Amino acid sequence: MPGLFITFEGGEGSGKSTQSRLLAESLTEEGLPVVHTREPGGTPGAEQIRELLVKGEAARWDAVTEMLLHMAARRDHVQKMIRPLLEEGKIVICDRFIDSTIAYQGYGLGLGRDYIMMLTRLTIGSLSPDITFLLDIDPHTGLKRANSRKDGNNRYENMDIAFHTRLREGFLTQATTQAGRYHLLDAKQPIETLQTVIRMIADGAIGRYLQNKSQNSKKLVD
Repeated sequence: MPGLFITFEGGEGSGKSTQSRLLAESLTEEGLPVVHTREPGGTPGAEQIRELLVKGEAARWDAVTEMLLHMAARRDHVQKMIRPLLEEGKIVICDRFIDSTIAYQGYGLGLGRDYIMMLTRLTIGSLSPDITFLLDIDPHTGLKRANSRKDGNNRYENMDIAFHTRLREGFLTQATTQAGRYHLLDAKQPIETLQTVIRMIADGAIGRYLQNKSQNSKKLVD
């Protein structure tokens, strides 16, 4: 697809939501066609499912039910928003995507990567991010940050430290096995420092995106 798909991943309190928003704002100010979205959520239907996932008791769902809710939200998000935007040539910046499901439900809840990838192929096909930024943080530090928000969306924060340790392992394993797509960053760095590094990395992909866009426009004119 002619667009550019950038995702941000990380455990609770890693700052990925802030960094994804800052990158989207920076690129928008430069006149680039950017859409910032999130998971679970992004579309009206997916946002309704999000409420079921981020609120309530930690043991509200068993692992399979929880994973299927995420998949349903993602399919709606991809079908109605992400894929059409990428086909239009937009830059889509998403706060979480498939890698979070692998980390949270695959590693954290023990479902395994293969099971989740099989269902991913059934629900959204082969769509994958072009770049993924992983903001890595020690679970104890991240949970302390996350719990300071007190916004009521704390179902995952209330899961035990063993769960959060496993999901961190899941993210780090993915970063190791998919090094071409992943960029691992220390989330303890200041916000401004992280944004500078993220922008430097993103600029390479954005340059290629703009070059492809220019070439495609030239072909249409010819």
